[in-house]
Amino acid sequence: MIKKKINSLGGLVYSTNPDCKIEEESFDEQLTLEPAAQKLRINLDKKQRAGKMVTLVTGFTGLETDREALGKKLKSFCGTGGSVKDGEIIIQGDNRDKVLQWLLKNGYKLTKKMG
Repeated sequence: MIKKKINSLGGLVYSTNPDCKIEEESFDEQLTLEPAAQKLRINLDKKQRAGKMVTLVTGFTGLETDREALGKKLKSFCGTGGSVKDGEIIIQGDNRDKVLQWLLKNGYKLTKKMG
């Protein structure tokens, strides 16, 4: 717990400067855009995955909870597993066509299927 506090201060442990003020960082998450305004990209990836293919959905702008909800809906529609990590929705297998079909049906107009 102490290490977490130190890291949140940017490594500052002690200062002799009487004018030193620690500024709190504010991490404001962006509000979730409407589906028609989202610019999503659908890619097929197999790097660093032991040769197994996954479908990546990137470009989602909004809250993490909304991203996770979208990932859950896509996994359910495709009938496969997956996860939401580092701002990407990961769907197991080559499901680019199914994901694109679901996104277009649900109002995500600016969606592109990449190579």
